[in-house]
Amino acid sequence: MIKPGAETPSPAEDAVQAWTDTYFNRTKAVVARFGDCRVTYAVFLRRPVISAPRLATAWLEAVAQARGTRFDIELMHREGDWVGAGDPIFYLSGSFVQLADLETLLLQKLGAACVAAHNAYQMCLELPGVPFLAMDARHCAGAEMQEMMAYAAAIGSNAAKREGAKGFIGNANDATAHWFGAARGLGTMPHALIGYAGTTVRAAEMFHETFPDSDLTVLVDYFGREVTDALAVCARFPELAAAGRLAVRLDTHGGRFLEGLDPGESYAVLERHAPQAVRRYRSETELRHLVGTGVSAAAVWRMREALDEAGYPKVRIVVSSGFGVGKCRVVAEAKAPIDVVGTGSFIPEAWSETYATADIVEYDGAPRVKVGREFLLRRNGARKRNGDGHA
Repeated sequence: MIKPGAETPSPAEDAVQAWTDTYFNRTKAVVARFGDCRVTYAVFLRRPVISAPRLATAWLEAVAQARGTRFDIELMHREGDWVGAGDPIFYLSGSFVQLADLETLLLQKLGAACVAAHNAYQMCLELPGVPFLAMDARHCAGAEMQEMMAYAAAIGSNAAKREGAKGFIGNANDATAHWFGAARGLGTMPHALIGYAGTTVRAAEMFHETFPDSDLTVLVDYFGREVTDALAVCARFPELAAAGRLAVRLDTHGGRFLEGLDPGESYAVLERHAPQAVRRYRSETELRHLVGTGVSAAAVWRMREALDEAGYPKVRIVVSSGFGVGKCRVVAEAKAPIDVVGTGSFIPEAWSETYATADIVEYDGAPRVKVGREFLLRRNGARKRNGDGHA
């Protein structure tokens, strides 16, 4: 269950003035001088997204409370619903004086969250039988973005779960774990611990001695001996392996192949397990995901072969490294035996796609919008509502 957090404190008035665009501050001053009016904004994105408005609307409510006013928010698409390009996610009504300077900061809190939620939703549906772990924090530009991306992943995940996917089971840090219904983040070790320990096996031993009750997931690519080190860890912890409490994580660098693979051997692996995946036209990117360097579908299948042949069928395979929508789709087509995907690749790649827009469509109840945006006007005075509004 997703719980609202304390992530939307009311901003100080001087902070709003400092961070908003100057022309909005000046508009506020002009309207205050010549007479306030009630306006209605249509807030939308130019591309299809998943509705993720909570951070934006909670912030608006906090500002309204701090200013001693009221904003009416008519939510047109419930949180987690698909939204078409140009379709208003919500209508926002209130005093023009009180709303004029909020547009810049409001839009910052909406667009990226909706696009990231759509990405997470698609990723989960491409691999519906595989649980995901959100590992976006290290790629975020500060705590506010970190909160936004975790929220978005949870919203997209919940939308996919309603369609039968396992979705995101958690994330990698404590601060945003609440979006996934958890008190703590998940994870075991980074590459740095293996470098410190000197060997992959010794790093596993250190972790297990420190956290004996935790399941063990071990990175196996540090020394470029993924198969060798994975089997060595299994041999060191046979009880964990037999109990299904041991996993190996593939994070092989994109500049090299997993141990024992090359282009020819990668094709051979897929011919053994998923020949249909390589017997159709593929783009260069798709081929890289299938049989290329890094964590390819062939690499996952080769690791599964090695574990099973050595008698470790219950050892799980965790994958990371660039698992965005496209890569998830390709490895799904190859039926790669993945147990968990760790990824932050729901973070939008084309940032220009995240730009939300707000246009005023009514002044004191009279419909009026700039030419070309007539599609935003309420139809017959009211658009069909897909969810409950709030103020």
